[in-house]
Amino acid sequence: MSVSDIVKDKPIVNIPGCPPIPVVMTGVLAHYLTFGSLPELDDKGRPKAFFGETIHDRCYRRPFYDQGKFAKTFDDEGARMGWCLFELGCKGPVTRNACATVKWNGGTSWPVESGHGCLGCSEPDFWDAGGFYKALSVPADPLKIGAAAAVVGAGAGVAVSFANRAKKNAAKQTHETITVEDLEK
Repeated sequence: MSVSDIVKDKPIVNIPGCPPIPVVMTGVLAHYLTFGSLPELDDKGRPKAFFGETIHDRCYRRPFYDQGKFAKTFDDEGARMGWCLFELGCKGPVTRNACATVKWNGGTSWPVESGHGCLGCSEPDFWDAGGFYKALSVPADPLKIGAAAAVVGAGAGVAVSFANRAKKNAAKQTHETITVEDLEK
């Protein structure tokens, strides 16, 4: 049962988290006191200013995800170099929250900065979403995709080149004049 099942005649703003970030709660209150209205909410009743983007979109480790660099354990060289924690169960790609920008304890840190993947605590039913250390799915390796695209592109280029050459030869043959020397051969 949720709050919206009980409270039906008042607007509800959901500020999920384990626990919710104090700056988010303060931000919603400040918005209401300043503008006399609630901030814009997403489809789950969360303020879009704080829950409008995924942890993954705001994460400083995102460039490593895009490069296909993933830590294999929490204490390997990749983890120490700040590589992506996705393969260790980070739920950042499917979790919307402001942890990566607002951080915790007065902006000191947040779970990923501390070396732990996002648990997805601001998403509905996060306790039941599977193991904390199990990857959501294996992402496509951006480097392999790039290499495959290059091979396909090169192959297409070669095919187009041969097709153009065949067209030119065919056109050349239809416009050629036969000389006496050709007949003697």
